[in-house]
Amino acid sequence: MKKISRRKFVKDAAQVAALAVVAPAILQAKSMPALQFSQVALPYAYNALEPHIDALTMEIHYTKHHAGYVKNVNAAITEEKISYDTEKDFFANISKLSAKAHNNAGGAWNHNFFWQVMKPKGGHMPSGKIAEAINGAFGSFEKFKEEFTKAAMSRFGSGWAWLVNDNGKLKIGSTANQDNPLMDTSEFKGTPLLALDVWEHAYYLKYQNKRNEYVANWWSIINWDEAAKRLV
Repeated sequence: MKKISRRKFVKDAAQVAALAVVAPAILQAKSMPALQFSQVALPYAYNALEPHIDALTMEIHYTKHHAGYVKNVNAAITEEKISYDTEKDFFANISKLSAKAHNNAGGAWNHNFFWQVMKPKGGHMPSGKIAEAINGAFGSFEKFKEEFTKAAMSRFGSGWAWLVNDNGKLKIGSTANQDNPLMDTSEFKGTPLLALDVWEHAYYLKYQNKRNEYVANWWSIINWDEAAKRLV
């Protein structure tokens, strides 16, 4: 029987111990879903958009509704072993996924987007390249505002109104429930620049059934700088 030196024994033992630590971690990493949705940190305090959106509505909307969508879509990803690496790929293949994955992924993404395209003391009027693009597509800001308001008001039941860039052309439209223009199931497609949540939970505490007042006040908190950044 070949004798093993003490030095070699110690070296081999150390390698075995290292493998014992690393191997489970590798296996765990391989078993983790490729994509997990996360909830962005709210860019402002719950009361920062008052009087246009009240603090209690913001808190419930963010901590209950939005947090629930994120939790549920990640559960669906794990349960269904969904392996897409990016949100773009996820939405491009949404027609292949369950209703749980579809609805909650939309809710998670749409709200992350929504929080970012609003800000305290936002402006009624855009400027720079986003203003030029709007004027070029719709003729004037007032005409754009009229068409966007119509999209928000005419969406029956729950849904969203959108301004999108569709291959260099700005378009206005709406989607039902938690659908968005990135989904392969959506008839209205494009890269979102602005979004308005017209689910009742977004405005009912302050405005009750007066969606028109909610939509009218929303123009005062639009983050045009964020919209412009997404115009590429």
